Amino acid sequence: GGSTWTPGLLKSLCKMSDRFPLNKVTMLDVVEERQRLIGEFGKILFKEEYPKATLEYTTNPDEAFIDVDFVFVQMRTGGLKMRELDEKIPLQFGLVGQETCGAGGFAYGLRSIGDMIEMVKTVRKYSPKAWILNYTNPAAIVAEALKRVFPDDKRLLNMCDQPVNLLRSYGRLLDMDSRTFEPVYFGLNHFGWYTSIKDKKGNELLPKLVEHIKEYGFINGEEGMKNDKKDSWFETNLFTKEIVKTDLTTIPSSYLKYYLFPDYVVNHSDVNYTRANEVIDGREKEVFGSCALIEKQGHSKGSGLKIGIHAEFIVDLATALAFNTQERMLLIVQNNGAIENIQDDAMVEIPCIVGKDGYEPLSIGKIPTFQKGLIEQQLAVEKLVVDAWIEKSYNKLWQALMLSKTVPSATVAKELLDDLIEANKNYWPKLN
Repeated sequence: GGSTWTPGLLKSLCKMSDRFPLNKVTMLDVVEERQRLIGEFGKILFKEEYPKATLEYTTNPDEAFIDVDFVFVQMRTGGLKMRELDEKIPLQFGLVGQETCGAGGFAYGLRSIGDMIEMVKTVRKYSPKAWILNYTNPAAIVAEALKRVFPDDKRLLNMCDQPVNLLRSYGRLLDMDSRTFEPVYFGLNHFGWYTSIKDKKGNELLPKLVEHIKEYGFINGEEGMKNDKKDSWFETNLFTKEIVKTDLTTIPSSYLKYYLFPDYVVNHSDVNYTRANEVIDGREKEVFGSCALIEKQGHSKGSGLKIGIHAEFIVDLATALAFNTQERMLLIVQNNGAIENIQDDAMVEIPCIVGKDGYEPLSIGKIPTFQKGLIEQQLAVEKLVVDAWIEKSYNKLWQALMLSKTVPSATVAKELLDDLIEANKNYWPKLN
């Protein structure tokens, strides 16, 4: 409830009230001041735009989860201070430092697992039939852990807005509404490929997109190169022109640069100022500053707070579940043969048809050797991380780091692991 993404979510709920009508919204955060600032903004917003619905906020889970239909989860155990360490500690070893990929994602995942499990248990205590829609990162590791602990919970769904964000980028490049696309995508979270993107008439759009991306990445041509703000996201969008060359029959996730081009990433990173610092100095100040101003002036007009795809996607998913829209959406689900040549118990990210009974995965068939090999290596990393959390195993964490494409040797993996253990001693289980 105290996330910087929550104002956009609240605005989305107001905007989509005809499609997804509400009686009551309760926000929960364990950090009181963050929750108070976002909560007071929410009360003003709902008074202005959604007076039919009640909005409350709390720091008590035993109050938040009583008799609810949906729980939207976006949790960051350790906050941005720990994200900063996730990024900077690997960089000190000359390795990729990133929030959800490589050693940083590994560290974040181990922090997320315990709190997510406790949250699901608390929800089920008070609302056994609630849909739990989980955005918590790193989504692949969290999804794997939740599947192990709650194997029969059919109302617990894991999701990520990144593939949908990619579609939004493709829509801008083609000057088309990305909601009209019929995509085929497969992989793990932050580790996937689009293999087909068709319009409603069945025309294949992927080759045209690949030709553009080869030259400009996700930048909108020569004019975009001149006008786009030259920040780290500009660099990320531009570098996709190199990633796409690894397989010109697909459009890979932009996150694959961390696995396929780790030397480039490290050489273009500043160990003293990472993306965590950008968020602290940028979005954190902007969002909380805007909320404080709205509270002071008593209205939300002209706030500049916006709805993003992050907010729209989770409300779209809830709408599909509540009203049986049978919409095609990308979710993180147990494979069970959807990708024929990947093990059944993998948590894969694939298209599903969503309705009142949950989701129905679409069949992908067999995938090429290149993607299969990469997926199986990364899948082993994620499974070993969860094994290690459950078994409190130092050795399995070391094995997970050794297997990561972002770590070059067992020696470096061990030195890095020991530093991560020290940094996370207040969050990780004590290892044997």
